[in-house]
Amino acid sequence: MNAMGFAWRSLVRQPARASLGVLGVAAVGALLFDMLLLSQGLVISMRGLLERTGFDLRVTATDSLPGQGPLIPNALAHAQAIAKLPTVRSAIALRFANATILDGGPRGFYTSFQGVAGTAQYPWTILRGRDIGTGADLVINENTATRLQLEPGARVVLRASCTGEEQALPPAPFTVAGIAQFPFDTPNGATLATSLDRLAEACGGNETGEADVIMVASQDGAGPAAAVADVATLLPELRVLSNAEAVNRFERGGFTYFRQISTVLTTVTLSFAVLLITVLLTVSINQRLGEIAALRALGFSRWRVVADVLCESVLIVGGGGLISLPLGGLLAAGLDTILKRIPGIPADVHFFVFQASALQVHLLLLAATAVIAALYPIRIVARLPIAATLRDEVVG
Repeated sequence: MNAMGFAWRSLVRQPARASLGVLGVAAVGALLFDMLLLSQGLVISMRGLLERTGFDLRVTATDSLPGQGPLIPNALAHAQAIAKLPTVRSAIALRFANATILDGGPRGFYTSFQGVAGTAQYPWTILRGRDIGTGADLVINENTATRLQLEPGARVVLRASCTGEEQALPPAPFTVAGIAQFPFDTPNGATLATSLDRLAEACGGNETGEADVIMVASQDGAGPAAAVADVATLLPELRVLSNAEAVNRFERGGFTYFRQISTVLTTVTLSFAVLLITVLLTVSINQRLGEIAALRALGFSRWRVVADVLCESVLIVGGGGLISLPLGGLLAAGLDTILKRIPGIPADVHFFVFQASALQVHLLLLAATAVIAALYPIRIVARLPIAATLRDEVVG
């Protein structure tokens, strides 16, 4: 009988201990798998969300995030100039503000408000009705439509808030053109969008044509790197970032926290797994010292009994590792739902994202756990004194 078969029979003879080891590894492996998904999940999800908008470059006045820094002067003219570059397919200008819909309540309904200008496709998806055009057209998200019971064609009056200072702007009337899905909406967020000119009018008529960010789509054959270089040459006074550079900046900033948490918990779970398997194997070996000594006396080599111990560790860790994958998937779904309740997290962003590389690392770590956990029990059987052990068994 080969070493794997012999190890299997040894585990079957001790079902309670073997089951405890497998279930312990399954729990630890599930948490380990989730931590590996968490370490890069948010970054991958954010990158995918940025790519789904259809734009792979962002142009701002400073290095600050859009909506938090100074406006880009003559943004519409700049967007039109950028769109003419050979490496650029299209460009739009976006400005962000806030607005309160005057729905008859004492405080109104607070929303985020954005204006867009350009000939490219807008960064939202129309669900019902039509997109913004000329006049007082406005698109709203599903949360706003449900809360205020609005449908395409409805009239709304809102008061914009366009700076961090207190303002007393006059109310502005709009017609709802359609219901849209916005890529960076939070689960309970309310969002409105109109043309850049109409938003400037709602903001008091000042800063017409200015925007927080210019979104740029590069030509398929050119790529974002070439487009970044061309836009930077055209407008050296502005800051140009590709999606990859923006994600890297996010990763070095707020996303570092999740990677640190992932690293700490991965280390803790692996240490627990090694300790658990080492204890179980050591107890099992100590109870079978006489049996192992008898096998050695019958002709089993030192390497054969070492292989038996290693195979036991592999079977326990392998069985628990297989169970850990679906268990980790269920756990990740529940944890993702909880973490997405953090205020300001877009509804389409996920903290746990499956990656083939995470699965590979998971398997490698479990394999290393099986080997490391078996080292101490292997040392026991490799140095086992055959004659003394058999004598102790007979005397005992």
